[in-house]
Amino acid sequence: MELVKIAVLSLSSVVVLFILTKLMGDREMSELSMFDYITSITIGSIAAEMATSLEEDYRRPLLAMVIYAAVCIIISVLTCKSIKMRRFFEGHSLILYQNGKIYEKNMLKAKIDVDEFLSMCRVCGYFDLSEVHTAILESNGKLSILPMVKNRPLTPEDMNLNPQQSFPMANVIIDGKIMKENLNWAGKNETWLEKQMHAQGIKDIKEVMLATCDSSDNQLNIYVKVQTASKNDMFQ
Repeated sequence: MELVKIAVLSLSSVVVLFILTKLMGDREMSELSMFDYITSITIGSIAAEMATSLEEDYRRPLLAMVIYAAVCIIISVLTCKSIKMRRFFEGHSLILYQNGKIYEKNMLKAKIDVDEFLSMCRVCGYFDLSEVHTAILESNGKLSILPMVKNRPLTPEDMNLNPQQSFPMANVIIDGKIMKENLNWAGKNETWLEKQMHAQGIKDIKEVMLATCDSSDNQLNIYVKVQTASKNDMFQ
């Protein structure tokens, strides 16, 4: 009976965790504030205690989880409405480097040394600090870089070009199944899809792993399934 009770409570805690997580909002780990991170760990610990505890009263850990989640939701709403609350709970960005000057106090405040700062610059694609005009540490811990004008990527506007605006690609076929809503969003229909597949030599839709298109052109990009494993691994 104890094993059955643990199994039931474990499933229940998973369901409660899923519901509370959806209510608190879907965000990646890198986007969590310090308060959100601590709250998530605490709720997870309470859920684990609820799943493995053999006490009769499971309502206490359940109530604690709900209270923690409610506080997190309330603070999220407050930080959306108040700049002061947002800066208090989530922090604010710090300028670490600007126009050849490294701001030591901001580096100490962020607890980042020069080696780590240079490593973060390399991750962003800048191996030479002279190519960087401003480096800002965002509140989520990521580094944003404004390059020198002479080192920034060339744009069509620099060459007096006016290219046509591109649109997001819609996944119209995934794993051999037609995504009808995505197909309608792109302004296409199944008749057009079949013609495009036939023109590219696709006889069976099950051969297609992924197919994409957008609303601005009449081209279907097809990526077929390959059943055999690749024998060559260039990264090993």
